[in-house]
Amino acid sequence: MYLIVQIILLLQVVLAATSTSKGYAPFAVSCPAGSLTRDASGINSNEKTYITNRQSMAKSALATFLNNAKLKDFDVPSFMKQASPKIGLAISGGGYRSMLTGAGELAALDSRTSSKDKTLAGILQASSYITGLSGGSWLVGSIAANNYLSVDKILADGNLWNLKSILNYYSSTISNVLMWAEIGKQVNDKSKAGFNTSITDPYSRAISYQFLSNFNDNGAGVLWSDVTSNSAFRAFQMPFPILVADARDNYISNLNSTVFEITPYELGSWDPSLKSFVQTKYLGTNLDSGKPTGICYNGYDNTGFVLGTSSSWFNQALLKLSNSRLPSFLSNLITSVATSNIQVAHYKPNPFYKSSKQDTSISKSSSLDLVDGGEDGQNLPLLPLLNRKVDVIFAYDNSDNINHWPNGSALIKTYQRQFVAQGKSFAFPHVPDHKTFRNLNLTSKPVFFGCDAKNLTSLTANIYDVPLVIYLPNRPFSYWSNTSTAKLEYSITARNKMIQNGYEIATRKNGTLDSEWAACVGCAIIRREQERLGKAQTDQCKQCFKKYCWDGTIYRGADIGDNYSDTGLTKLATAYNSQNVAGFNDGSSDF
Repeated sequence: MYLIVQIILLLQVVLAATSTSKGYAPFAVSCPAGSLTRDASGINSNEKTYITNRQSMAKSALATFLNNAKLKDFDVPSFMKQASPKIGLAISGGGYRSMLTGAGELAALDSRTSSKDKTLAGILQASSYITGLSGGSWLVGSIAANNYLSVDKILADGNLWNLKSILNYYSSTISNVLMWAEIGKQVNDKSKAGFNTSITDPYSRAISYQFLSNFNDNGAGVLWSDVTSNSAFRAFQMPFPILVADARDNYISNLNSTVFEITPYELGSWDPSLKSFVQTKYLGTNLDSGKPTGICYNGYDNTGFVLGTSSSWFNQALLKLSNSRLPSFLSNLITSVATSNIQVAHYKPNPFYKSSKQDTSISKSSSLDLVDGGEDGQNLPLLPLLNRKVDVIFAYDNSDNINHWPNGSALIKTYQRQFVAQGKSFAFPHVPDHKTFRNLNLTSKPVFFGCDAKNLTSLTANIYDVPLVIYLPNRPFSYWSNTSTAKLEYSITARNKMIQNGYEIATRKNGTLDSEWAACVGCAIIRREQERLGKAQTDQCKQCFKKYCWDGTIYRGADIGDNYSDTGLTKLATAYNSQNVAGFNDGSSDF
């Protein structure tokens, strides 16, 4: 014990002498002219420019995919001259389970992936947006921050995604003491600079050792707004990234939550309870009605802090840390946190103070408290895509609803939200209840929702603005991928098997379960634009929709439960179980 304390004191001295000029603490900059906030009246102008410039590349990639998908009786060049389908990708929350399964699913869409199976290759390059929350934000955020590295490249390099527990990251005690001494100093620097700190700060710095280890000081000075300076972003090569969090102010864990999105350009919400955005780069600046009241700051939007905000449910893991290994500042910060504040990221000063035209609890508060993006049950980050009116959404659901498998709740919550005041800005296609999802095996195979716009007239007059949703729930193929959300450590072998299973989910077991899966996905991507243009579906697409579209059936019988068979049909159950699929006992359940 005495030795550890002496090591901490020594390391604090060393760190103080070697700290970088651009570290974790925000720093003063000149204030730009005008307001730093805006009303949510449309897409941010910089984002709009990005999507416009990206459009030609996305269309070219989509044309290549459609040609490779072997669509029958469909003229790709003629269609692409008339249409520009907009694709959105959504990665759910669910800790490392979702991050790793989602990584495999993204790899399946990436033309850079070296796999022999190219079933869906190129869809990533054809997509306009990619969203993530909680564990999904780790995937989206780490890839975007690291210049859109491919999953293949990340695994080959070996520098990122070494998923040892943040509570005991290194094999040696001295190395772990050094890590927490460094984190303690960085968080203390932010506090000394005049900014409130919360348990999200040390947690965010800790996960940066896994997701930002390609950078100096494990990303202490890497900002979310820096993504816009990355070469891949400047060349418009990849979908625009959006992360999701919820507001806790007057927080209700249901449909009334205020859902925030965090892009490299802006943080804010489309919801009636705010309807305002602030420039991400200037977070930390005191604003009154959007105008700076003094010094302006940059550096508050540390990438790790943004990822930690979206995944703040995991803050509670730090309560398991041994105080004997922590510098006093961190120990006091963690132990002083009230139970109600454990999972909260404090943004103070509140950038929306008096900025909303409406007199809301958010605009009246001096602090903006944000929590994990899945806390309201909308565990798929769909709202940013709905507010951008994409044509098709790939919804990768790796949620923990029953036995760490999804049961459709993430879709159901968003569907229900459109019928309350907070959901006025969007429409979402009809989905069934939990019982139907499970007992008709809609959680063991891909399902399309909103296949025919003409059936959406009860939801909105603008039926073509409602996306078709391709729902792909987590399920086992080569690995039992229902690991606990609280599982903090994965061996390299387990990590890679989780990623491989995600790849197989996306590709329908490497294309072996349906030789026309790529064509069916192509039919879904082109559907809304076909409807707008008054184009009839081909016979091939009609057969695809008969196979994958939810037909409106509601299950009212006795509970059957999940069945993970190749067919997805309960009556034809074949074994995917502990006897023939790896990882059955690898779940873990506690921090």
